[in-house]
Amino acid sequence: MKHHVIVAIAAALWLGPDVSAQAPAASQPPMSQQQIPASSQMTQQQINEEMLKELRQIRQLLERITQPQPPPPPATAKITNLKGFVMGRPDAALTMIEFTDLQCPFCRQYALTTFEEIRKNWIDTGKLRYISRDFPLDFHPQAMPAARAARCAGEQGKFWELRFGLMRNANLLSSDYISRAASEMKLDTKAFAACTASPRFDAEIQAEMQEGARIGITGTPAFVIGRTAAAVVEGPLIIGAAPYAQFDAKLKQVLEGVK
Repeated sequence: MKHHVIVAIAAALWLGPDVSAQAPAASQPPMSQQQIPASSQMTQQQINEEMLKELRQIRQLLERITQPQPPPPPATAKITNLKGFVMGRPDAALTMIEFTDLQCPFCRQYALTTFEEIRKNWIDTGKLRYISRDFPLDFHPQAMPAARAARCAGEQGKFWELRFGLMRNANLLSSDYISRAASEMKLDTKAFAACTASPRFDAEIQAEMQEGARIGITGTPAFVIGRTAAAVVEGPLIIGAAPYAQFDAKLKQVLEGVK
């Protein structure tokens, strides 16, 4: 039925301005100008313009509803690259991999409202191993510099501190802000500046982005939760800055499957 309606509207669209020029049916004689109130009289040109405006709107609607929609993200994912910075016990029952753009406002929301609860209830209690992954988006100009900066801070033992410091202040990110944050953490600013100016970590960041794209991630933050293993983590994929209760329920569900 929907297909027939679309076809009928599409056919009307291709009639163009000639539609308004067709003569009315013989069984319905046109009104004379005397029958139309003076306040509502329209010229034939105005009628044509209104009809064309309506047809253009219908065409735009058709274009929107007939465009192919992207497939929904998968419900589960498998991570095979487990290298990188890790928080928590290496032998924890569960592992959670976080894909983040450090300039993303939704990642900032997650860092401000959810992460500390996950850290307190799952990481600090030894039940969760937490692994970071960078997924800087092209339209966030400071995301890639921030990802480099966190890794450069990691060379001085301050990866997580700078990473979450930048994430919580994603709305303030700039090259000056990143340098100031590093200075406030008492990093060796000369070594830090040389590191951030180099592309030494770009290949690693690109590899993480490619892995994220392979498992169906198109936005941030995104998370994969699964049982801890040496070579692979497979389990639910969560997209977005979900509230803590949703993460907690999913972690408990996966943990019950581990036992």
